[in-house]
Amino acid sequence: MARKRSIIDLCLTPKAEVPGPLRYAVATFVWVLVIAIWSILTYGGIMQDIFLPSPTAVMGAFFRLFEDGTLSQHIWASLQVVLMGFIISSIIAVPLGLLMGTFRVVQAGLEPLVNFIRYLPVTSFVPLFILWIGIGIEQRVTVIFFGTFFQQLVMIADVSRGVSKDLLNASYTLGASRRDALLHVLTPAALPGIMDTLRVTMGWAWTYLVVAELVAASSGLGYISMKAMRGFQVDVIFLAIAVIGLLGLFTDLIFRLISNRLVGWAN
Repeated sequence: MARKRSIIDLCLTPKAEVPGPLRYAVATFVWVLVIAIWSILTYGGIMQDIFLPSPTAVMGAFFRLFEDGTLSQHIWASLQVVLMGFIISSIIAVPLGLLMGTFRVVQAGLEPLVNFIRYLPVTSFVPLFILWIGIGIEQRVTVIFFGTFFQQLVMIADVSRGVSKDLLNASYTLGASRRDALLHVLTPAALPGIMDTLRVTMGWAWTYLVVAELVAASSGLGYISMKAMRGFQVDVIFLAIAVIGLLGLFTDLIFRLISNRLVGWAN
């Protein structure tokens, strides 16, 4: 009884660490609960298959598309689009965001334009991207880039702006130049926040995938989802959604591992 009380107290204490087995148990319980509710709604006849397919139907769609190689081809096509768009966006946004958050003149020049563009709906630009770029992979990569770049820029600038001036002043006192202070003081101090920003915006890149593959695409998870909608193949739609979610979780895990390796000292 005392042990149960201590575990409950631990769970109810803000920011208290909980044992690893308990975290896994809670996560497993939530997943089992979701699948159980899903099963009750479908196998119990509460929801029709045309609106909500059963877990068996979704698994059947998975094995059907996996066996003929279709699923792996579409996964690879979507991975290429998301990774290319995200990497290009990050390569530009990280240094530019650091400059924007560090130098007031850069902030004054870019912030009004960036804040204007980042509120524009990405979907409204898809016809323009097709007109300007064409219907190849470049158009889909541009959608991912446009959907993540300006958000990354603002968030990284905020991270850079949040670095204490005392660190820079201390480096100047020790004889560092402005270049050294930027490269060896400010950038390492901002790195944990930058990694968090990249991890969050990677999730946004996955959410824009269906938008990127909505029009004029011939492959990808978003493409098979839209194709399945026309044929009322709800099981394939749910499969595509589930695979996107799993790929998102996988990339999130990779970012967590990289963050622990690079900036484990900040945790």
